Amino acid sequence: MATNLKICDVSDEVMALLKQFRFKKSNNMSAIVLKIDKASLKIVLDEEFEDISIDELRDELPPQQPRYVCLSYMHKHDDGRVSYPLIFIFVSPQGCSPEQQMMYAGSKTTTINNGGFTKVLELRSVDELTEEAILEKLKLFK
Repeated sequence: MATNLKICDVSDEVMALLKQFRFKKSNNMSAIVLKIDKASLKIVLDEEFEDISIDELRDELPPQQPRYVCLSYMHKHDDGRVSYPLIFIFVSPQGCSPEQQMMYAGSKTTTINNGGFTKVLELRSVDELTEEAILEKLKLFK
């Protein structure tokens, strides 16, 4: 039942940005941070980053507010290959308002489906956003 729940729509701007992000050719790590605009009940762009490290990204995220992060992760394989998997990260920190938590949790599936993400990571704190957490998630998809 929860998979059919839809609280917020994805803005047209974000839909276009996600499509462009999905098909872009890049040789570095990049991210799009999305937030919910409570007034319009739309998922909108918060920030966009090119050539960012996981540590830098973690420092940019608000510690007490939920966010969706669309990450093009530069993954260096043991055999020397490099791939750029797209990962959807849902950060829902403890201590944020229940209203925010419900809005983000209820809109997560819509955002994942609209972006075509297959790799999803859910975190309860921005401090959990680490290289280790991402690599652990990627192991599940081998």
